[in-house]
Amino acid sequence: MVRLWLTLTLLAAAGAHAASLTVQTPRFTISGPDATQLRSESISLDQSARPTLTLGTTDVLKLTFQVSESSEGKGVQPHQTFLRFYDEVSGEEGVQPVRVTPGGKAKFELNMARPPVYLPPTTTNPLIVTLMLGSFEYAPVQHDLFNLVLPASQPPPQHPDETRFAPLPEITHTFRPEQRTPAKAASAFFAAFVYWPWLILIGLWLYINPRVPHLFSPHVFPFIASLGAFEGLLLWYWVSLKLGQVLLYGGILGVLTALAGKRALSKTGEWRVGRK
Repeated sequence: MVRLWLTLTLLAAAGAHAASLTVQTPRFTISGPDATQLRSESISLDQSARPTLTLGTTDVLKLTFQVSESSEGKGVQPHQTFLRFYDEVSGEEGVQPVRVTPGGKAKFELNMARPPVYLPPTTTNPLIVTLMLGSFEYAPVQHDLFNLVLPASQPPPQHPDETRFAPLPEITHTFRPEQRTPAKAASAFFAAFVYWPWLILIGLWLYINPRVPHLFSPHVFPFIASLGAFEGLLLWYWVSLKLGQVLLYGGILGVLTALAGKRALSKTGEWRVGRK
């Protein structure tokens, strides 16, 4: 008994898979804006050359067909039914579902006075209109119905805020060129201008020829050396140092110079008191 039941089940399943969907009596009708019928023909699914349909800006295309089961011929409602509009040149496509009644009857309407959003951008190239059926119980079905020539699409209107989101010109940064080394003649002139007081001092010293017995004393010479170090710092700043470095080194050197000067003045005062 069990073996007989399994045999009947397998036979029923094989019969269900052997059945397929068929599209019967496909027909299109083109009407004008005043409902005048411009063209009405049946569509042959077996012909190799697809008919070409041309719609104006106010024409209406109506498509009707019947979906049936090949074995019994009864109407079937597929789980999915679509019309695909495909442009072979640009590769653009649009897909629109089609409602099919439980009895398998379907009707589709395209009104060019109000172009639907699912249509791809159109040019002078025709769109291939394909009918696709899908079902969990039957094998999928696909038929190229006809070529459809539509009015060329108009460019979309520019949004008032579109310019705000458009790409801006590339920002290029202009860096300041590196500072050039001044001419040697200019450097020599300003170096002489900085050191000319020392030259005058040395010249007057040689002219007067004073006696400075304590010049190289360990109490006075550090102060004289610190003053010379200040002049060397200015020269170094002119050659390579930056302002921040000059302030740092000058601050340290100023403290040392103040201490050395205080010590030199104190010792000089003691020498003067001893002479008296």
